[in-house]
Amino acid sequence: MLGRPTEEGLVVVEGPHLLQEALDGKWTIEEIFLTSEARAHYATIMDKVDVPCTELSRRAIASIGSTETTQEVISLVRPRKWSWEDLLVRPPLILVLDGIGDPGNAGTMVRSAEAFGASGIVFLKGTVRPSNGKFTRASAGSIFRVPFLGDVEAATFIRHAHDFGVPIYALMPDSNSHLSTIRLSDGCALVVGSEGAGVSAGLLEASSPVTIPTQRVESLNAAVACSIALYAIQQQRASQ
Repeated sequence: MLGRPTEEGLVVVEGPHLLQEALDGKWTIEEIFLTSEARAHYATIMDKVDVPCTELSRRAIASIGSTETTQEVISLVRPRKWSWEDLLVRPPLILVLDGIGDPGNAGTMVRSAEAFGASGIVFLKGTVRPSNGKFTRASAGSIFRVPFLGDVEAATFIRHAHDFGVPIYALMPDSNSHLSTIRLSDGCALVVGSEGAGVSAGLLEASSPVTIPTQRVESLNAAVACSIALYAIQQQRASQ
């Protein structure tokens, strides 16, 4: 249950901090499991929710949690529904995750996306699910605030980008087009592929490749490269 939504579409959120982030991001809290000690310790947060709260023993909480320390609070939350229009606000900056399987990397990218003003995120099929517990923790709550669409077919994304007139750029380790020489501030979609496979062939064909120049290393960690690229785009926008 902790790696994907339940049959009802609910996502498991561990700990009081992420529960608070989910509340702030206007996700719907459906049910909370916690110890009696946690109910008292996090009373300020508990007072904000009016949902069923089931008290369990520490052992029971630990058995259903995915972390060594759950802080004795596990919540079932319903993600906020987003549309393509939510992601494509002008000027759009859409981060597209293509086959990013590592939840830590994906969470870092989403955190950077929020920090540097992305309008939305697209999780293509084959990318870690937004409901993954490690991903949720790595995003540090950003997934609760940034508009996103999950489990999207590459062809569907390409069609919507073309329909809305959003140019697509693929972050590549080897391209003649350097990030600093391309005007990206007017709106774009930035595709980041996995470190092993890179950007998928069909998506690469529909994109313009762009690279971050490096010295003495062939490529950067995908999350690092993504963060640098998003920061560079933000700086382009700030200088206008």
